[in-house]
Amino acid sequence: MIWVKMIIAGVVTFLTRFLLINLIKKDSLSERTKIVLSYVPSAVFPAIIFPAIFLSSNGTFIIDHNAKIIGAIAAVLIGYLSRNVVTTIILGLLVYWFYIFIIL
Repeated sequence: MIWVKMIIAGVVTFLTRFLLINLIKKDSLSERTKIVLSYVPSAVFPAIIFPAIFLSSNGTFIIDHNAKIIGAIAAVLIGYLSRNVVTTIILGLLVYWFYIFIIL
């Protein structure tokens, strides 16, 4: 029974997002709206990433001995220099794990 509920919830979630995206025709949006909407991913991404890096599981701000900050800084630098997503992910994780298992 739980699987049926999960599948129904997934289908409803998919349909609400898919239909809204497909019902809006790109030609009906003004150029100004298209420009404004192009900034949405870069505005949402930090809002998702910031709590994962700087907040603990109970919601307190952690800056001392935070391996996530070191990994994030390394990933930003590697991403800027390499311009390669896979390289950024792998090396960022390696720096994060090195800091956790070797330094801390």
